[in-house]
Amino acid sequence: MKTVNLSCSHALFNYLIAQKTIIDGKKVPLFPGAFGIYGHGNVACIGQAMEEFQSDLPGYRGHHEQNMALTGIGYARAMRRKQIFIATSSVGPGSTNMVTAAAVALSNRLPLLLIPGDTFSSRFPDPVLQQVENFNSPTETQNDSFKSVSKYFDRITRPEQILSSLPQAIQTMLDPADCGPATISISQDVQGETYDYPKIFFEEKIHEIRRIHPDPKQIQAAAEIIKKSKQPIIISGGGVLYSEAEVELSAFAKKHNIPVTATVMGIGCMKHDDPYYISAIGCLGEGSSNSLSKDTDLALAVGTKLADFTTGSWTNFQNPDFSLVSINTSRFDTTKHRAAPVVSDAKVGLNQLSAELGDWKAPSGWYQRAVEERATWDSYVQKQSGPTNQEIPSYAHAVGAVYRNADPSDIVVTAAGGLVGEVVQIWKPKQLNTFETEWGFSCMGYEISGALGIKMAKPEQDVVVFIGDGSYLLHNSDIYSSVLYDKKLIIVVCDNGGHMVINRLQLAKGGKEYICNLRAARATNMQFVNFEAHAKSMGANGETVRSTLELEAAFKRAKESDKTYVIVMETHGYEWLDGTAFWESPTLMNATSENNKEALKEHLDGKIKQRKGV
Repeated sequence: MKTVNLSCSHALFNYLIAQKTIIDGKKVPLFPGAFGIYGHGNVACIGQAMEEFQSDLPGYRGHHEQNMALTGIGYARAMRRKQIFIATSSVGPGSTNMVTAAAVALSNRLPLLLIPGDTFSSRFPDPVLQQVENFNSPTETQNDSFKSVSKYFDRITRPEQILSSLPQAIQTMLDPADCGPATISISQDVQGETYDYPKIFFEEKIHEIRRIHPDPKQIQAAAEIIKKSKQPIIISGGGVLYSEAEVELSAFAKKHNIPVTATVMGIGCMKHDDPYYISAIGCLGEGSSNSLSKDTDLALAVGTKLADFTTGSWTNFQNPDFSLVSINTSRFDTTKHRAAPVVSDAKVGLNQLSAELGDWKAPSGWYQRAVEERATWDSYVQKQSGPTNQEIPSYAHAVGAVYRNADPSDIVVTAAGGLVGEVVQIWKPKQLNTFETEWGFSCMGYEISGALGIKMAKPEQDVVVFIGDGSYLLHNSDIYSSVLYDKKLIIVVCDNGGHMVINRLQLAKGGKEYICNLRAARATNMQFVNFEAHAKSMGANGETVRSTLELEAAFKRAKESDKTYVIVMETHGYEWLDGTAFWESPTLMNATSENNKEALKEHLDGKIKQRKGV
């Protein structure tokens, strides 16, 4: 067998560059780029190798390890998991900074390759700078914290170990049933060690994501259950998008006369003007879908993990005859809450289930009710988000002003906080795949970083970011990255003076305003941030507006801008669109104040309605 003598670092990148995938019929790199922040543990060996391979695997400078990994996640989501970004960090705080991003990728079932530096396999210099020692387990370092938030983890302590480890990591990240982040922690002395690698290891390999086909018996069982239903709904999740099953979903709904709802991560799988798309479902969803869910006798869940915000903490389904059928690539997700499982890719599963159902259709009266529910709630949302002359506009007013002036191809991005709920209800996709909100982990700080990755994946489309002042202050350095790399974003900062959606929850649970509301945080020198000036200091264009009319005009200027444009507007901290689903969150059981007692009553009333099961 022919071999080539390489350092472990050079072998690593030679192998990654040799991995290809097919997108739109064209062969492209599986790994289109790598973000890095260098320090000891990754600069001397991995960093040098990265620099030498710039033409084949472009490198990008990060400004915070969490941010650069979040950007990679945004890219992977926009590319529907067909391409994978790399993020590498130093051995210490740099590596642990990426743990949160790994959790975001794991929660959202998205691929991300993390390469943190590690300590010395020889242990001669121990304890090395930035090493966290475990006194009872010398093989453990801080990088072991990645184990709980990675789908695949390996610590490389000999250069030849990558021969078996890297193929396993890639197959995990490309597996639709097991997709998530992979962490390859490489001891820093091993990064520079050499080995005679087989040349065949570096031959080009083309990867295509497999489609899982269902067991015919599961399809038959699911069809029999569906045929018994009189009031069915479909809950479409992110798996519909990753399967690229948008056309199949719409056809299935039309053929079988079933209204479609969407999870937050599934929005964008149907256009708003599709006659069978109703609205988002759950705690961030709309009254139309939530009204239907309370009476439905069957939900066909497609590509969703059925998290509590989708199910209203399992109170949304109150029909005593309710049944659940779940199509998912993950066996774990299909069996939740006594669901009839169909372990399958969404596209394949919908096609085969439709064939098994034949000409069966749900009753027309149920569909007509769904259409009426949608019209009623759309009217409410349009009224609440329409033009206003009130002194301080609401989040809804801000989102509505931008939406009215957005192009159909504009991609909206937000995450965490109160903005998600407002964007979900107002921003009705005019075009497929234009809604890229992160809600699997509800990660504050994803907004700008994730949007940068989405813009890198979709450079021809404008990417519009809605972010609150709280998330902006948490992570904003990728405004600078977007300017450096000429990846224009339009960022709307809604400044409501703190973490006001949590302030809302604080009050709803009977508490008093404290810390969440900046004005109630007992600061000794109260000041407010000039977000416009801050954004301009990083090279972006920016302006501050006072009304929705000014916001609309500013957005048009942002569309014409040749670089990232930040628009700031003060927004109301106490005005929100109506919530129509219960969400279980901790409540004091020894209520003493009247506010606590009222909160406890609402909590117990909701608990009674929960669907019992595992």
